[in-house]
Amino acid sequence: MATIRAFKALRPVPEKAGEVASVPYDVVTTDEAKKLAASNPLSFLHVTRPEIDFPEDIDPYDKRVYMKARENLQKLINDGVFLQEEKPSLYLYRLCSDGHEQVGVAGCFSVEEYEKNIIRKHENTRKEKEDDRFRHILAISAHSGPVLLTYRGNEQINKLVTSEIAKTPIYDFKAPDGVQHTLWRVEDARAIIKAFRKIPALYIADGHHRAAGAWRVKEEMLKRYPLAGDEEFKYFLGVVFPSDQLKILPYNRYVSDLKGMSTSDFLRSLEERFEIIGLGVLNDGFEPREKGHFGMYLDGSWYTLKSKKINSTQADDPISNLDLTLFQREILEPLLGIIDQKADRRIDFAGGPSSSIKLMRRVDADGGVAFTFYPVTVDELMAVSDACMIMPPKSTWFSPKLRSGLLIHKF
Repeated sequence: MATIRAFKALRPVPEKAGEVASVPYDVVTTDEAKKLAASNPLSFLHVTRPEIDFPEDIDPYDKRVYMKARENLQKLINDGVFLQEEKPSLYLYRLCSDGHEQVGVAGCFSVEEYEKNIIRKHENTRKEKEDDRFRHILAISAHSGPVLLTYRGNEQINKLVTSEIAKTPIYDFKAPDGVQHTLWRVEDARAIIKAFRKIPALYIADGHHRAAGAWRVKEEMLKRYPLAGDEEFKYFLGVVFPSDQLKILPYNRYVSDLKGMSTSDFLRSLEERFEIIGLGVLNDGFEPREKGHFGMYLDGSWYTLKSKKINSTQADDPISNLDLTLFQREILEPLLGIIDQKADRRIDFAGGPSSSIKLMRRVDADGGVAFTFYPVTVDELMAVSDACMIMPPKSTWFSPKLRSGLLIHKF
């Protein structure tokens, strides 16, 4: 059964929360992070992306970068930007954007339950990114960015959350991207903690590298302190939302060339496998509105592709029924010669709002072809996790995003 643990949060003083809160470290490049934080010395990007405070030629994995993260966090503390809670608490975190609302419980989650698959995964981690989070967490002795988790909804937890958000929040601000972030401190968390003990499993929605880094930190700390008890380093920071509140946007694809084929040859090859409907010029981009359909942008025109093959559902293999699996099997491998999406430099990814427009502009500028998809559902994600299987690379883009720097878990 799932464990959620109250903790003594390090958090911004209320009047500074909006200035401190930053986008997650992994949704921006170094240049983008530098621009976002350039006029804001309080931005938490100075902690999560500290390479922005070095000359451009710095290696972001340089030891000095991680020490700078520690220095920048300590400066925020010394300058009175952060306060330290005196007693452990849970928090509620609400995100509101474009009519969508979701409320999650923020707390700490057990690394041991991550090891035992009570906290389930759907994504492989990359060593260099896992190494980065491991070094960053160790350097600042804290988990600075929450893992996004989900669970199958529970009416008891819903009622407890609804009761708490009727109270006065500790933070309530609108971020530059228009998302409203509201947080409440739960002074008596016992009822919520008890209710989560009835939840059989939690699922990582976003933040696999942060969770893997926390696991490696625990292993390292146990080497240093082999007689440790129930220390804070055995838990990581997360926010857990009921699955029916999460919103997933597609992760779309760009391929730089047609493997030597002309446009007409490529379309003829596709016609053997798909029904093709020409949509013409669509300045606002295009993403399909139902499962089993792909969008394609090629030579200035949009198309809809529908597979001619009828796939029977295989309950024991939830991967085979994903649209991205069909895309890999019917287009990427046989027609474009891309076997490994992670390693092949001919393919790139864009997720989130307006991603189809971004890819359309890229095709117009550089050639190639773009593909757009119907979003993976949370039920599909959980089915893959329950089967201990791995989703295709870059399958999900959760929106809206949690902000970093509002809650920090020190150990």
